[in-house]
Amino acid sequence: MEGVSSWLDGHDWTSVESGSPASSHCLDGILLQSEDIIAEGRAVVLVNIDAPGTLLVTNFRLIFIGEGSKQVIGLGTIPLATIEKLSKQQPLRSSSAPRTRDRAPLRRLLQIVGKDMRVCVFGFRPHSKQRRSIYDALLRVIRPLRLWDMFAFSSHVPAFVGQTDAQSRLRSEYLRIIGGTGATRLNGSGSLKLDIHYRLSDANADYTMCPTYPSLFVVPASVSDDEVQQAAIFRARGRVPVLCWLHPENGAVLVRSSQPLIGIMMNSRSNADEKLVATFCTSISQKHFQRRKLYIADARPRKNALANGAMGGGSESSANYFHSEVVFLGIDNIHAMRDSLGRLRDYVDVHGAASSDGSSSLLRSGGWGWGGGNLSSMTAAVSALGDSGWLMHAHGILAGAAWIAARISLEGASVLVHCSDGWDRTTQLISLAGLMLDPYYRTFQGFQQALVEKDWLAFGHPFADRLAMPTFSGSCNPTVEVFRGSLSGSVGPSSPIRTAPASSFTSSTSSQSPGAVSSNYSPIFVQWVDCVAQLLRLYPRAFEFSSAYLVELLDCVLSCRFGNFLCNSEKERLQAGVSKACECVWKHLDDQRSLVGPEHDHFNLFYNSELHSGALLPPAATLAPILWPQFHLRWACPSDMLTGYSTPTAWAQGGELEMQARLLARRITSMELGKESAEEKVKDLVSGVQSMTQQLQAEKEARKSAVAFAARAHKEAAALRRAVETLGCKIRFTNLKSSMSQGEASDEDTEINDREKASELPTIDQGATNDGSSFDEQDQFSVSVSLDSEADIPANHFRKTCQQEYGTSCSKNREGCKWPQNGCSRMGSGLLGLRANFDALEQLSILDSYFDVEHVQNPSTYSYHNKSHPSGVT
Repeated sequence: MEGVSSWLDGHDWTSVESGSPASSHCLDGILLQSEDIIAEGRAVVLVNIDAPGTLLVTNFRLIFIGEGSKQVIGLGTIPLATIEKLSKQQPLRSSSAPRTRDRAPLRRLLQIVGKDMRVCVFGFRPHSKQRRSIYDALLRVIRPLRLWDMFAFSSHVPAFVGQTDAQSRLRSEYLRIIGGTGATRLNGSGSLKLDIHYRLSDANADYTMCPTYPSLFVVPASVSDDEVQQAAIFRARGRVPVLCWLHPENGAVLVRSSQPLIGIMMNSRSNADEKLVATFCTSISQKHFQRRKLYIADARPRKNALANGAMGGGSESSANYFHSEVVFLGIDNIHAMRDSLGRLRDYVDVHGAASSDGSSSLLRSGGWGWGGGNLSSMTAAVSALGDSGWLMHAHGILAGAAWIAARISLEGASVLVHCSDGWDRTTQLISLAGLMLDPYYRTFQGFQQALVEKDWLAFGHPFADRLAMPTFSGSCNPTVEVFRGSLSGSVGPSSPIRTAPASSFTSSTSSQSPGAVSSNYSPIFVQWVDCVAQLLRLYPRAFEFSSAYLVELLDCVLSCRFGNFLCNSEKERLQAGVSKACECVWKHLDDQRSLVGPEHDHFNLFYNSELHSGALLPPAATLAPILWPQFHLRWACPSDMLTGYSTPTAWAQGGELEMQARLLARRITSMELGKESAEEKVKDLVSGVQSMTQQLQAEKEARKSAVAFAARAHKEAAALRRAVETLGCKIRFTNLKSSMSQGEASDEDTEINDREKASELPTIDQGATNDGSSFDEQDQFSVSVSLDSEADIPANHFRKTCQQEYGTSCSKNREGCKWPQNGCSRMGSGLLGLRANFDALEQLSILDSYFDVEHVQNPSTYSYHNKSHPSGVT
């Protein structure tokens, strides 16, 4: 390993030896809940990017914190479950190194190979035991022997909060599929009545018929549960043919199963199985049964299917299944896929911008040529990508799924898909074809809680085996968990010396690595998500989710942090109590999107549900896949592919065009929020103006009422004054407030003669008097009425009036009426010295009829009336 050797020989280790140990306060916001540090290595260098820092081993992941920035470096931070293998490496000495360094101790290296396409190498100081400490800690935690030792069970967060159980979601999806045709109707009680041709069967309610099938599945209504159980005997592992999807218009169905057990002689048959398969091809039209074409899609190559005959398996004969045709899709098994991904990982590591040996592919071998250092390596680089076979395998899966979708959508034929066990290649084809056929599966909810949960989780894809994690064994004590494969697998130790791209993967007869995965490990789910990303590239407006969402989902699955993808079947997850003890990945992803909203990176900005409301049927010429850069190249090409982005994770958010569109969308969203805020302010201003207008209108009405009231009071006061003056009395108005402050005014100053009274009465005009002084509502006035000595009134006027009015002389005077020579007791008590509050005086009511012509001409007939008033003035 020439690059690493020369780098280590010339590296200044003293520059990183002064690193301080990680403290708890420095890790705030880095460690997850229930995440604990197990081992720590200081002054460690991440060789890929020549970055010194601190390496931490926790019970969940390996964390590398940069020395200068004190930030987590994504390339060196990997969940423990994502580690495929680890090995201690001894780099070769550089041939160009001076002889004086021959006695220098070799530097210590630790290579980490991940299931997520990363290969990272850590360099440790010589003469230290840090590499041994980190290596031993990783060996203890990356391959737990018990299911309960996994980090997913150490979380104290309430599990699956707000989530319905998986069985309820599966039932709801079945009702959506078989209840969405024209035959669906409501009966008299209001309950849902399904398509009369299919029903929900609980023949596997106790998981005895098939431990890897769900407890509930859909079968034809004409087939009884006993016949279903008989048919299961003829299928490998009891995985009987069941319905996965029903076309809502033409009635064609998508069916899955495992291979038939036709025996070594390949002549075994099952009447129950043939009847069950035949009923999937029967359609109901105008009360007549009609047969539709049946395609039996065997996902394996033909030679593999024939080879399985030696173990009692094989494939169907079209002669035994009416109106059927058997087609082999030629998809290789799990071992070929594992080796293929390993070669692809080596390719991107060797020819990437940041190789695990610390050198650039542009400078390797001393040249500046593209692809590997010199001109001759260009052809080798292209050949290495082709030899990996990954793109060819992905193309085969895409083509097979497109062919299945076309048969159902265009031809109206039913398709039965199986491989050997019916849980790897079958699941890939079934779920990918469903994604092409049903637009609901291209939404977040449909993809997560319908497609993945139905076709992958409910029908028993062995996630524990494929991810090399422990599972639950229902045949023994619940506290015992086992692997269904050996801990030491076919993946032997690989040397960082790049002699061959496939050197990381050896045969099962090679030496075993303590940290190697089991032989059942295979990136089946990773390969399927890669195919989904290829469809997203072909139809960028047909999916609600983005490529960043797919990368996030893969990271969650490979990390084994959540309980959804633990164990191998629905039965094992129920027995282990996963839903009660572990967090839910769907809730985790939904919470991330809900915090940000539509601007979150998981949302596809170009999604248009109306544009692709039907099936996606890509032509064969468009199905040629390419490397998925957001996943395959995010670690090997962080600088070239991530120009302008700070971390490799940023590249997973999409290409440059998508990033620009996302930035534009965020700006638009910000402008929309500003617009909404401005509109709210305008609404508040308009509401304030309306309120002020209403208040002004109310004040105008009040002013108008006050003016009318004042005019009436003015008119009544004038009438009252004229009535009093007819008696020959004088009126004196006194402002009590003014009197209190300045003393009583003289009578001469306040007397108003008959000719001046009318002109000096105040006029009501906006609260002002006629002399320009303001009128205060709090002012109080005193009115005095006294006899006018200058008045010319006949002597017998009042006596006559008293006698006329009361029929007798004044009763208050025993000697009779002596007025005007003496004071009149009646007039004196009623008029003379009268003092009243001016406000009360204004309340007096005098009718104009009291002063008509008759009364004025004949004063003897005048009478004075007033209403009683609370002030007591009369």
